[in-house]
Amino acid sequence: MSPSTAGSGLRERAGNGLAMLALAVAGGFMASWQGGDWWVATPATGRWAAAGVALLGYVGLTAGWLWFAHRRDRAMLPGDAVSHDATWVVHASQTGFALELADLTAASLRTAGMPVQRAALEHLDGERLAAIRQALFVVSTTGEGDPPDPALGFVRSVMGKSATLANLRYAVLALGDREYQHFCAFGHQLDDWLRRHAAQPLFDLVEVDNADDGALRHWQHHLGQISGGTDLPDWDAPRYSTWTLAERLELNPGSIGGSAFHLALAPPTGTTPDWAAGDIVEIGPRHARADVDAFLASRGLPPEARVTWQDETFTLADVIARSQWASATLISADTTPQSLADAALPLPHREYSITSIPTDGTLQLLVRLMTRDDGSPGLGSGWLCRHAALGDGIALRIRRNPNFHAPSANVPMILIGNGTGLAGLRAHLRARSHAGAHRNWLLFGERQRAHDYFHRDELERWLADGHLERLDLVFSRDGGPHRYVQHALYANAEVLRAWVGRGAAIYVCGSLEGMAPGVDEALRNVLGDAQVEDLLATGRYRRDVY
Repeated sequence: MSPSTAGSGLRERAGNGLAMLALAVAGGFMASWQGGDWWVATPATGRWAAAGVALLGYVGLTAGWLWFAHRRDRAMLPGDAVSHDATWVVHASQTGFALELADLTAASLRTAGMPVQRAALEHLDGERLAAIRQALFVVSTTGEGDPPDPALGFVRSVMGKSATLANLRYAVLALGDREYQHFCAFGHQLDDWLRRHAAQPLFDLVEVDNADDGALRHWQHHLGQISGGTDLPDWDAPRYSTWTLAERLELNPGSIGGSAFHLALAPPTGTTPDWAAGDIVEIGPRHARADVDAFLASRGLPPEARVTWQDETFTLADVIARSQWASATLISADTTPQSLADAALPLPHREYSITSIPTDGTLQLLVRLMTRDDGSPGLGSGWLCRHAALGDGIALRIRRNPNFHAPSANVPMILIGNGTGLAGLRAHLRARSHAGAHRNWLLFGERQRAHDYFHRDELERWLADGHLERLDLVFSRDGGPHRYVQHALYANAEVLRAWVGRGAAIYVCGSLEGMAPGVDEALRNVLGDAQVEDLLATGRYRRDVY
């Protein structure tokens, strides 16, 4: 909103208030002409008084709302001072759902200790947008691909012009309905415009189909990553099923990097789960049982006490294993097992790329054991790689990830990844092997060939039998001409251009910091910005990065 627009809005409110006051004065003056009863049912004096009180109350409430609305709008004017480090949460809403999600987003960031400024998209102009360092856009699409009505002015006055946004880091949560042909069209339009004007994505656009809770948790996962608040509770608890940890194998003993594990999980008895290459699994982590027992023992609470939690009955130990632990200052001598359970918030989920396909019989993962600053294992990877025993139940939910689903079998694929990002790429290669699609080129990077060549036998068998047409490996700590996968892209620039020229799709999986932007820069330098933007627009360049 420009200052002139804001001034116009204020003048309109003031004019409305003066009009109401004038009508009240005129009504009182006209009433003074009526000395006697002017109608057969003239209201009694008491009723006149009650009506007057109601009118004054209405005027007061209206004035209060106008004052609040003015204060709200004033907080978002381009000329107003905002913390230089604030993350802007910007919404464009038709029905109010985008506004609701923007509020939840802002609250999550504030809980993690970040300064936040929330604003409606229509209250931004080009000058303010160019000054913002970091912004999260929560935008809906209405009708057949249209922006919400309040955002039309921004589309005309800001997106209709060029802008310099090189200092802006951003992300987009796009709300839509897949029943419409142009699903999440405005979110994609905004994302494309920001990227074309040099803004840098914090992570790839997240699509939400009809308030899908899985997609919203994926957005929350990213919020935790950018804020450092990885223990923030989910807005809505996932509905998990219980799978069984059937296999765990360390793939890189002796590596100078963190230990990486191949994990296989068996589905619940009598079920035949289905997923597609590119889909995501959400894991409900648990604390180690020894830590749970020590926590309860130090507070004199019995681990086997039966309590009600989330409308089900559990032992207290089960609840504490699945929840964020209450501060010791909140636990007193009067704390009971049930009161502790009542205060327990579920642990946030963790996401991993699925590295197998349903015909493998198990859902397989490639997980690196993460460690905290104090050396203790991370929440999700610690549970999967250390604490859970073979045969233990694992709370699990499969989430569709259509943005990373494969092209048709006749489309060549260039698959690029590093580290545990091989997981999502391996699933695609396994699926294409079953489909007889052999135009595949894999570029993979890790630290040491001797230790970190994950799934080596399988990859080299695929190369030998022609399922992999090309395999380029880069190991950063071994020396050699290439240090990272993006360097291998530069070295094979002519091959890259030829594959893309023949219609190849590019799929990238792995680290958001370092690898993904490095690969994107290499693609743009080799292919040119225009061709990369065309690949993005046509779905031939897709990423699953974290």
